[in-house]
Amino acid sequence: MAIPRIVVVGGGAGGLELVTRLGHRLGKRRRADIVLVDRNPTHIWKPLLHEVATGVLDSGLDEVSYQGHSKAHGYRFQRGTLSDLDREARTLTLAPILDDDDSVVLPARRIDYDYLVLALGSVSNDFGTPGVAEHCHFLDSPQQAEAFRKDMLKTFMRYSDPERRSHPTLSVGLVGAGATGVELAAELFDASKMLHNYGFTSLDSGKLDVHLIEAAPRILPALPERFGRTVHRELEKLGVHIHVDTRVTCADESGFVTADGERIQTALNVWAAGIRAPAFLSELGLTTERNHQIRVEPTLQSVDDPRIFALGDCAACPQADGKRVPPRAQAAHQQASRLYRNLLAALADKPLKAFVFRDRGSLISLAHFDAVGSLMRGASARSLFVEGRLAKLFYASLYRMHQRSIHGTVKTGMTVIVDGLNRFLRPKMKLH
Repeated sequence: MAIPRIVVVGGGAGGLELVTRLGHRLGKRRRADIVLVDRNPTHIWKPLLHEVATGVLDSGLDEVSYQGHSKAHGYRFQRGTLSDLDREARTLTLAPILDDDDSVVLPARRIDYDYLVLALGSVSNDFGTPGVAEHCHFLDSPQQAEAFRKDMLKTFMRYSDPERRSHPTLSVGLVGAGATGVELAAELFDASKMLHNYGFTSLDSGKLDVHLIEAAPRILPALPERFGRTVHRELEKLGVHIHVDTRVTCADESGFVTADGERIQTALNVWAAGIRAPAFLSELGLTTERNHQIRVEPTLQSVDDPRIFALGDCAACPQADGKRVPPRAQAAHQQASRLYRNLLAALADKPLKAFVFRDRGSLISLAHFDAVGSLMRGASARSLFVEGRLAKLFYASLYRMHQRSIHGTVKTGMTVIVDGLNRFLRPKMKLH
């Protein structure tokens, strides 16, 4: 008798944590065939992409190989991009894999499933703003973060030559003052200091202008107001120019134009405003929202098919108060835990339970300068506000918790030791 197959598409935080747990419980015991599908060969925790973008984090050291990880944790990995779904036949189609010359490395393939989990995350939403796609960097993937880092290094190097500068200062524009935009703004000042100290550029942080542009009345609009005020104050101390209530209407090679006609001159641009699920999810025959999120029941099952689940940023999951589960890393982590138990229940023909999101608070890192956090305390939802070293400790622990969920306690402990040694053995940023 064939064992059931569970296919998870998307190896982000939620997807990788889910297949790791399913692999340990079912895959290693041959009680189910667990398959992970992802277009990339490696995983890196998405909340760290702003550090990859500035070179503070070397993706080559911190990325996880799906192929190697799958062998150790009881699941199979298939590299590919989901291109079609046949719900009646319970098969999904992966697009061909091409090399740099567009030659076919692997042809299109079909994978059968008994249960399918879509964990494809989200991408930035440019809302169709003219010029953004052509003139802005996005930070939705390690490849995009690396592209920004290389462009940043070239721009700093170019501005070291007075004859090649278009302005006396190097100006960077960041649209979107959510967590990514705020943390990247601080990291840029840190990076400029290190580049100057390493002799990579003659520009120091005093000649760096960072413009943080937000359409809402304040930065970090999704977080408590006190939180936003504190971060606002700290960013201004660093020298960040903060533009709130400012909507960008177009972008070009020399910067942004706002709704009130103001031009913000920049040499390097990042768009981190708004999120949406990948557009092709609306082409799979499943009910989706306007932002392409898959509409799911509280059990995380698609409203169209009880054998298809979705989690994380690509899922529109209702809460008891009528709102949607927010697109945050902690939500994906919690949903992976609930979906793990629900899949075990489905295999045992038992009822599934609804997902209940529990807000554990928020943490923002401002590079090495500071950190700010708001931690939720128990069922009362009262928050504990933290700053400084304590907040930085909590922030660092988030990544270690993710590592522990995919590697286990022993390997994570060894990784902490190796990371500590690398601080003394390697440059503090990637310079090539």
